[in-house]
Amino acid sequence: MEASEQPVRSHAASTGPGRGSLASAVRAVSGMTLLSRLGGLARDVLVSRIFGDTALGSAFSAGFAIPNLFRRLFGEGALSAAFIPEYAQAEKQDRAEADRFSTFTVLTLAIVTCLITVAAEVVLLALLWLLPADADRQLSLRLIMVMLPFMPFICVTAILGGMLQVHGRFGPAASGPLVLNGFIIVVGLWHVIRGELGSPMVAYTLGVATTLSGLTQAAAFAWLLRRNVSWRSDWREARARAKRMWIKLVPVLVGLGTLQINTLMDQVIAMWPIWVGPTMAGHAYPLDERSNVIIAAAQRLYQFPLGVFGIAVATAVFPLLARHADDPSRFASTLRRGLRLSLFIGLPASAGLLLVGNDLIATLFGAGRGAVGGEGGRGGFSPEGVARATAVIIGFAPAIWAYSVNHVFARAFYATGDTKTPMRVAVAMVALNLLLNLTFIWWLREAGLAWSTSLCAIIQCLILGWLCHTRLHAGAIDRASALAIARIAACTVVMAGVVWVVMRVLPAADRWSIHVIRAVAGSAVGVAAYGVVTFAAGAAELRWLVRRGGDDEVG
Repeated sequence: MEASEQPVRSHAASTGPGRGSLASAVRAVSGMTLLSRLGGLARDVLVSRIFGDTALGSAFSAGFAIPNLFRRLFGEGALSAAFIPEYAQAEKQDRAEADRFSTFTVLTLAIVTCLITVAAEVVLLALLWLLPADADRQLSLRLIMVMLPFMPFICVTAILGGMLQVHGRFGPAASGPLVLNGFIIVVGLWHVIRGELGSPMVAYTLGVATTLSGLTQAAAFAWLLRRNVSWRSDWREARARAKRMWIKLVPVLVGLGTLQINTLMDQVIAMWPIWVGPTMAGHAYPLDERSNVIIAAAQRLYQFPLGVFGIAVATAVFPLLARHADDPSRFASTLRRGLRLSLFIGLPASAGLLLVGNDLIATLFGAGRGAVGGEGGRGGFSPEGVARATAVIIGFAPAIWAYSVNHVFARAFYATGDTKTPMRVAVAMVALNLLLNLTFIWWLREAGLAWSTSLCAIIQCLILGWLCHTRLHAGAIDRASALAIARIAACTVVMAGVVWVVMRVLPAADRWSIHVIRAVAGSAVGVAAYGVVTFAAGAAELRWLVRRGGDDEVG
């Protein structure tokens, strides 16, 4: 063995995530993710001003949903959850082996995803040729074709982001979505300035911007790793470790991707009128060509707290769970802290979105002053579209806490090497969600999709929590945790009561400007009230989040 390949203890071993505190890592990830989610919200608001609640808006949302699905599946944990344990172990044992493993993984992933992309493009092209001519359907399929190449770029970016995490650089690893949002916002504003709203050409240029943003992210992450990684061509020795990773990947994708798979399922069901037709089994379909963009708008709001904090907690807790996998006491302590932090934000987020959801939808996506097409279409959602989106958000909001906790529970299994248990639960939930979707839409329209997703998320959370207790012997809730959760729930009730009173006092919303006032006031009062009441109640979770340094390390 050459001198350069002698086992060494890497810099990551001493400064990586295992040495820091959970709260410090959460602050780094959530801070960067907050910026990206704010950018994503600005992106979605801009797109809604360009397309509105129209068939074109639904077509663009469906086209964007495919690359966005891969960004969330891979960029928000699934690929990293399979890659990080192997890479971290190699990095601790032999830096050269880690370099060979990362080189082999990136190269293999790039080749496989490029082949999948080419195959998908061929299938979509065949559909365009073979299916009867339909302008809306053809536009939707072409937009998917334009944005599909984003997939290989974002998959490689996910691996590079996982490497950054192992080297303790959580903030930069979470910065990728900023690039995506920046590309779309710049291109979108350029079209708005030129007065080019609501045309298929605008949709195509935004699709090209999406794909280019993926290439930029991959290049930027590779540049950030230049001092930590030496890309090696002698990667054949890394195939055994890579094989273990790929075996883990499929169950991890299913286990962590339940919410995203259900979200994609919602998109397909909502796009039925455009992709298939206005009937199903001889009956008039309950959704229409605007349903998809309405659902997409509601999804942005409930996924905002999930992305900013829920994913941040799960991302930060995973390396600590893996580190303590052989220490039952510290493993359980880490899991409980992750659970409490998730609920600390998830419960008030659920309550707050229920109270101010209508005003937020109207403010962000409704046709405001100076907008083109104030009755809907270009310039924002029509009043009917706002009402329908509000019904959807009321269905999504009650389970925000469950979406977050599910990510923590799944990573508890992955940290112990069990990738199959979360996958089995996830498969059952996807099947149940499909059944409930196709049942609820006939009575609740788009809102039925939201209620189905929420119910499945809550059921999945309860099942995973029970399995953590019985199979991992890591009780997620001990006496101290139960008391802490009860305190969080009580603080949430107080906060919700304060916000409810404020919303009752404020004038009823009869125009866009009043919606803005109500949304801002309700949100600000809710945050302030929750901060005050949790501080007065001595909530430990608040101290964990604001305390700096490593003295709050779990266990």
